[in-house]
Amino acid sequence: MTAAAPDYRRLAAVGPYFALDAAAASSDTPPAGYRPLRELYAAGPDSPLAARVREVARRLGTAEPRVAASILHLGLAARFCSVSLGAAVLLGTVPALEPDRAYVRVPDQGPIDLWTPYAPEPRSARVADDEALAEHLHRALVQGQLAPLGAAVRATVPLSERLLQGNAASALAGALRMLGPRTTPGRARTLVARLLDRAPLAGTGTLDGSAFRRNSCCLYYRVGPGAGVCGDCCFTRPPRRT
Repeated sequence: MTAAAPDYRRLAAVGPYFALDAAAASSDTPPAGYRPLRELYAAGPDSPLAARVREVARRLGTAEPRVAASILHLGLAARFCSVSLGAAVLLGTVPALEPDRAYVRVPDQGPIDLWTPYAPEPRSARVADDEALAEHLHRALVQGQLAPLGAAVRATVPLSERLLQGNAASALAGALRMLGPRTTPGRARTLVARLLDRAPLAGTGTLDGSAFRRNSCCLYYRVGPGAGVCGDCCFTRPPRRT
């Protein structure tokens, strides 16, 4: 018997970062404007990722590529973390979003659009046990999406690997806070805590309830005077720029 498709439409109700468009089982063709996810993981000066870093730098008004790359990475990590954690908590499933089967569309503003053809188990694995669900999340999200994304960003613009891991942890905690009002927070927090206790995210910060304090900085304060620091930053005020 073919497994029923998860109702990913429920994710969009949480917010745009959680949305995932999925086709019927009979369709493998994405809508117009979508490109394979693997293209987002390509590196080099002519890659779509490099072009996006330049666009983010232009919009932020910064001359530092590493600042733009970090802010872009944080936004992309938030997108993947939201979809994966939201599906795990609300649907009991972890969409794999494999690079050659998932597709992205980059709008002028806002989070990237994600599309995937529906795939029955094991690509979209339904589990009820928190430990097994955390294992699926680690494999599909941390290893399957965040690791290649971080590698592509670092290959495009030199950045500390620990900084990007802090971005990923911050994105996970942000997804946890967004999910809070819509679900029993215990399960979401348990899953996030398990991921933050495991390499490579172990040691990136401290989770206290749904509040998170990271041990690194995303560099947002370097955008310009008055930018300040993020709510979960390791700094309480912007460091002196040199």
